[in-house]
Amino acid sequence: MLRLENISLKFGKNTVIDSLSYEFEEGKIYAITGESGIGKTSLLNMMSGLIRPSAGTLSNTANKISFVFQEPRLFEWMTALENVSTVSDEKTAKELLTLMGLEEVFEKYPSELSGGMKQRVSLARALAYDAETVFLDEPFKGLDPDRREKVSEAVFSALRGKTVIMVTHDEADTKYAHYILKLISEPQTRLELVKSNIPFCE
Repeated sequence: MLRLENISLKFGKNTVIDSLSYEFEEGKIYAITGESGIGKTSLLNMMSGLIRPSAGTLSNTANKISFVFQEPRLFEWMTALENVSTVSDEKTAKELLTLMGLEEVFEKYPSELSGGMKQRVSLARALAYDAETVFLDEPFKGLDPDRREKVSEAVFSALRGKTVIMVTHDEADTKYAHYILKLISEPQTRLELVKSNIPFCE
């Protein structure tokens, strides 16, 4: 379970998150939406432990977490297969890269891949780690519409039963979420429930 209690985040004199409280249920998929620049990525970074809150209490009972960034972060000196194999055995890595439609690039290096391909390698690695909580920041950025649909369905089917918190600006991604939340900053920061539904992948 992930719980935020009066969490605030400041960068210098700029308050990004102000007294936010929310509790995320285990095993559910959350989509966080909101205006550009409102602090969605900063909130995700804080919840994952990449940055510390300026005030308040954040607790997460998960022992293992994984994070997919907007911009792929791969080891440039490793092939696609080696990147995913850093967190799993080679057989699983091959299966997940194939699931992402990357069976032709096992031995290619990140410099030889397109931005969309690198993002799919990042997604395969996140799935391979088998974390309890998964943070996704615009995870399908750079994918063409047809590929995006196939990959997103595969990803969320594979993540069934995990706690997933995703930041997205694309309404199409929200169909996979149990809860769609909107980050609002006035008068103080809050996550407002926009919609709850049964995800398409279920």
